[in-house]
Amino acid sequence: MIEPKEVTVAGIDGSEKTFIISKLPATVGREVVAQYPVSAMPKVGDYQVNEQIMLKMMGYVAVPTETGNNIPLSTKALIDNHCADWQVLAKLEMAMLEYNTSFFGDGKVSKLLSGFAETVPQLITKILTDSLAQLSAKEKPASTS
Repeated sequence: MIEPKEVTVAGIDGSEKTFIISKLPATVGREVVAQYPVSAMPKVGDYQVNEQIMLKMMGYVAVPTETGNNIPLSTKALIDNHCADWQVLAKLEMAMLEYNTSFFGDGKVSKLLSGFAETVPQLITKILTDSLAQLSAKEKPASTS
């Protein structure tokens, strides 16, 4: 692990767990930065790509043990066993992005995601309203000529 750092993450139920995050090697960092944000965007993203990038990134996250042999979260099964819920995993992903990039640091990822959370419902409402208006519009009478 490169420059390991302990982080404590709370799950939905409020329980906390300690993980060790690390810096990503240059080539992995490049791949994560190039693909993670775009693949996670609503309507544009590709869940399978995003999932593969998440799995690669989680390989650089570990769970500390009493013996000092940290367990890297290198498989889905290990992630599911050590992350109590999806919220823990999402917080770990954000912690890794913030720790490994300068432009996602200082809570900028959280601000970006909260911006999406505010914008997406408005966008969905507009799309649905426009679609409903189109469906409700009277059809022109068929031409008799």
